[in-house]
Amino acid sequence: MHNIFLDILLIVVSAGFLWKGSEWVVDSAVRIAHKLHMSDLAIGLTVVAIGTSAPEFAVTINAALRGLSDISVSNVVGSNIFNLGFILGGCAAIRTIVTTPTIVWRDGLFLIAMSTVLALFLTDLRLTPHEGLILFSSLVIYIGYLFWKKSPTTETDHGQEASLKDVPILVAGIVGVVSGGHLLVWSATSLARGLGLSEWVIGVTIVAAGTSAPEFATSLMAAIKGRYAMSIGNLIGSDLYNILGVLGLAGMLGPLQIDPAGLHSVYLLVAVVVLVVIFMRTGFRVSRMEGFILIGINLIRWIVDFSSKG
Repeated sequence: MHNIFLDILLIVVSAGFLWKGSEWVVDSAVRIAHKLHMSDLAIGLTVVAIGTSAPEFAVTINAALRGLSDISVSNVVGSNIFNLGFILGGCAAIRTIVTTPTIVWRDGLFLIAMSTVLALFLTDLRLTPHEGLILFSSLVIYIGYLFWKKSPTTETDHGQEASLKDVPILVAGIVGVVSGGHLLVWSATSLARGLGLSEWVIGVTIVAAGTSAPEFATSLMAAIKGRYAMSIGNLIGSDLYNILGVLGLAGMLGPLQIDPAGLHSVYLLVAVVVLVVIFMRTGFRVSRMEGFILIGINLIRWIVDFSSKG
């Protein structure tokens, strides 16, 4: 009984890390973005997205180095679907997310294109080092473009001027959300084992949700503070970073082989990305109803995963 209470206590502590860390990330990133004359969207697509994607990076690269190709690919694909389904859907269900033409036509279409390219690369059930290099190079060009063509800030500045202390606060915030995510996975997994759940069930639920916890905490905090561009930019940026940066680098270490059954998830990812971009375009917002639809798609995916496993 003592262990269960300890696990629950650690889950509460991890939630505290995620919440406070995400608040630091959003507030400091906003001030830094304005100091550099960058938009909330640009900073969300780059610094914040890369920071909150650290758990996916750690899991995927570690799996690739150990020759566990299926885990490498499925972790990225699963996390991306989770980001757009549960996290974007969940944030929208709580509070309608306002979008902009830039998010839709530049970043949304680029995410569709890169998700499609990944699906094409994986049709032969492998990701070669050359294909990994193409993905990774696309990320470098994209980030370079974002910094070169700085978008003007479109949201009202509620914060003060950035100071030197904002950089360590941003780093500490990212460390907080990533540490909170790791602690959440560890304690929730321990609790689930204590309750008799299987390793596979733990993997597709708790581990998938836990590695995406930093994105959820940061995007929800940004939405609550009215920083919609940073909220949605963090999720699109994380998905792009996962596909191009994480899988690109893992592919360069490859080649990566995947199970034929994994292709269904890759095709589902492309479909979800297209649906999300359509939702972002309709009225330039993701409504609460659309948020519930995205959550529903993710729930159905989990039910199908459980059924096929059984």
